[in-house]
Amino acid sequence: MQTKLAIVATGFVLLLVAVPVWAHHAFSAEFDVNKPLTIKGTLTKWEMINPHSWFHINVKEPDGKVTEWMIEGGSPNTLIRLGVTKYTVKIGTELTIEGYQAKEGTNKAVGRNFILADGSRLFLSLNGSVPGSPGAPPEK
Repeated sequence: MQTKLAIVATGFVLLLVAVPVWAHHAFSAEFDVNKPLTIKGTLTKWEMINPHSWFHINVKEPDGKVTEWMIEGGSPNTLIRLGVTKYTVKIGTELTIEGYQAKEGTNKAVGRNFILADGSRLFLSLNGSVPGSPGAPPEK
């Protein structure tokens, strides 16, 4: 009886440990480096959560329809170190976002940087030193 209980308990602990590992994904598993995108829109919501922050952007399409995009950014700690805070990028701010679209083609992307109206750039990740990686300028 104790052996069965030990096996069940061990299995349960392994499942608990596996969930956070499975939840944290690799860039290449979710986003496509061959689908760089640039979108312009208005910041409507900011979820500053771990392990990645999420920015909700309303984009006005050429036909006038408004589409919501979800842009993944770095962790709150990373963003603060890069100068991206709720004081530097407020709700209602008009932004240009450069990043990479989700592989499944939805309105979701990983953001490389924000370009503000004055032309300044705020990076959303510490990556980017290697061409093609998140944070790097798009390859033309």
